[in-house]
Amino acid sequence: MRFPHQHLQKAVLAALFAALTFVATAFITVPLPLGYVNLGDAFVLLGGLLLGPVYGALAGGIGAMLGDLMLGFAQYAPVTLLIKAVMALIAAGFGAWSAKYGKVAAFGLRAVGGVLAESVMVGGYLLFETVLYGFAGAAVSVPFNALQGAVGLALALLLYPLIQQVMKRTMK
Repeated sequence: MRFPHQHLQKAVLAALFAALTFVATAFITVPLPLGYVNLGDAFVLLGGLLLGPVYGALAGGIGAMLGDLMLGFAQYAPVTLLIKAVMALIAAGFGAWSAKYGKVAAFGLRAVGGVLAESVMVGGYLLFETVLYGFAGAAVSVPFNALQGAVGLALALLLYPLIQQVMKRTMK
């Protein structure tokens, strides 16, 4: 049986994950010579894994988009909203699938889902930046986006079991 307060709990958690994604995107950044990487992807993936497709996609997309706006990259905001929402959807799908298996297989499925989600991110920004800067200009960002994706995925996989346990205890 589903109780109405569970929707409120998920909405509050979605707002929390949007805020975490925003902070990790806008303020936890590592500057590089040709751009930067941030930890926002970890919270996009975690939002999808822990909140499911709808709330996870909203949290990841909105939080990352607000980070772009804060950092002065308004031209990226709509694309970021879409890309990060799709990433969370992919993570949510693999997360739901992984729940049917033991720990090792579930971890593997979450990892595969994360790699696929991060590949969507790298490819999505490559396509968008190709329109803005041409292929050669866009290709420069691929290694940085891939690095950001790898770091975000590793952090998400590390934090997932910890946050999942806390949520199980507090959401009864």
